[in-house]
Parts: sequence; structure tokens; C-alpha cells
Amino acid sequence: MIGPDTNVLVRIIAGDNEKQAGMAERALKSHCTRSDPGFINAIVLCELAWTLDRTYGYSRAQIADLMGKILENSALRVEHARLVAGALRLYRKATASFSNALIGEKNVAAGCESTLTFDRKAARLDGFRQVS
Repeated sequence: MIGPDTNVLVRIIAGDNEKQAGMAERALKSHCTRSDPGFINAIVLCELAWTLDRTYGYSRAQIADLMGKILENSALRVEHARLVAGALRLYRKATASFSNALIGEKNVAAGCESTLTFDRKAARLDGFRQVS
């Protein structure tokens, strides 16, 4: 099993470096199969959402659609897939970051009654409380 880093996924998605994009695509196609899927770390997804938003100007809808495709890809296994799917649902309808949505989902799964934050957007998510 291999675990691609964020920059490998960004090269494929953004296609901003043709040579590296081709190398990344070939590497994933040769190493990630249904019987031996690549591992997508939840941190990689957080970095991916941030990078696509801040560096490449992708919309929330575009980012959510791409994340959904990653979750559905049988040649990839996403860490905490159920929690990522829940975070993705929150991300689609809220203004908080994907990272905050995933933090909230992970905290609920760990038994937290709430997640404390100073982030006003995150505080609007169910299960979050703003520190005041």
C-alpha cells in the first residue's frame, strides 16, 4: 500500500505542472488498485481542501465534489472515511473549513460533548461552542 502526499494529489487535480501531473497519475495508476488501494490520510484531505481553496481558488462546491470522488474511488482507501463523509456533508452546507468540520466529526466520534473554538465560522457547526 502507498500513501500519496497532498502535493501528489494537487499535481493531478490542478495540472499546473504537466510533467509532475503525468508522473503522479502514472504512480497512482500503477500502485493503487481495487485489490491494493492507496491510503489517503485525513490530514492530506485537510491540506488538499486548504490548498485548492487558497492557492488555486477552487469553490467550496468544486472542493466538495473532488473530495466526494476521492471517497468513492475504489482504488483509494480514505482514513476515517465515515467521518470524512460526515465532514464533507457539513462543509457543503456551512461556511467553516473542511478541517474544522472534520475536527468536529472526529471529536464527536471520540465522545466529546462539544468542540471549543474561537473560530466564528466553526462555532456555527453543530457540536461546536465558541469560547467567549
